[in-house]
Amino acid sequence: MYRVNVRRHFESAHALRGYQGKCENVHGHRYQVVVCLEAEQLNDLGLAIDFCEVKSALDAILERYDHHHLNTVPPFDQMNPSAENIARVIYDALVDELEGVSLREVEVWESPDTWATYSPR
Repeated sequence: MYRVNVRRHFESAHALRGYQGKCENVHGHRYQVVVCLEAEQLNDLGLAIDFCEVKSALDAILERYDHHHLNTVPPFDQMNPSAENIARVIYDALVDELEGVSLREVEVWESPDTWATYSPR
């Protein structure tokens, strides 16, 4: 089994609705997003997948959130924009975008020492 990881980032603000503390106020993060893909075999070039293909697909998803207030952007206008929910939404948007690999998990980092991971398994 081969694993390929790609990290990208976006800047955004959010507020956690119903949270009893500072995070209920609007605040920003430089979110880091890491996707982990798996492949059983390599292609003729010896690649599981081209990194550029993964970056392009992920960037198209993250562009929806970059420099926005997440609470105003669907689906976060209806659900709390927690790191856990952001990871799940990105996973769901990316899962069928890349051929020849399986999406294992998505990590969303709010800071250098706090992150959430979503995986369906």
